[in-house]
Amino acid sequence: MMLQELREQVCEGNLELPRHNLVAWTGGNLSAIDEETGYIVIKPSGMRYEEMTPDDMVVVAPDGKVVEGKHGPSSDTSSHLYVYRHRKDVKSVVHTHSRYATAFAAIGEPIPCCLTAIADEFGGPIPCGGYARIGGNEIGEEIIRSIGSAPAILMKQHGVFTIGPSIEKALQAAVMVEDVARTVAIARTIGQISDLPATEISANYDRYQTRYGTMNASLGVRQ
Repeated sequence: MMLQELREQVCEGNLELPRHNLVAWTGGNLSAIDEETGYIVIKPSGMRYEEMTPDDMVVVAPDGKVVEGKHGPSSDTSSHLYVYRHRKDVKSVVHTHSRYATAFAAIGEPIPCCLTAIADEFGGPIPCGGYARIGGNEIGEEIIRSIGSAPAILMKQHGVFTIGPSIEKALQAAVMVEDVARTVAIARTIGQISDLPATEISANYDRYQTRYGTMNASLGVRQ
């Protein structure tokens, strides 16, 4: 089979989705692109996660034609392909219907940047794109139009899409968007929330993206 290593990585990435309670039954999907061929490897349609193996992953050409696979590709394949065509920095795409983030999508509302964790990871509010039909280019078009510089977007009355320069980073965004959505939803039941000032959002994002996890030589500790 072709792209065996990428198949294994994509399969393992998909299996991370139920481990983090981001999907139910067969919903959701993860893909990654092979830069050399331009092919993407994506989860098969309608297959339960616990039954999947790397050999079940589907290889799809940039035009949507199945290159290799014993199953049909995800019904969201066109959306993934559109993103890859228009964002060359994106190497992996994740789609979930994770509960709290999708609750925000259900009411068509972005997740406000009211926590340092949101500023760290997303650099501002998590946007909510408009409603778009499944199966064609409409979702991909809306993702590209509305996601901006964020690694995640809520799609109105649908769910969550995240992107990244690697499978790990796209997964991280999917995990974090659900985590902060849950916290914000709970906070709203307690009282009124308020956005962080723009200066604080910028400062936290810069710290997290450029210095977090690096070694401070003078202190001998990770910042």
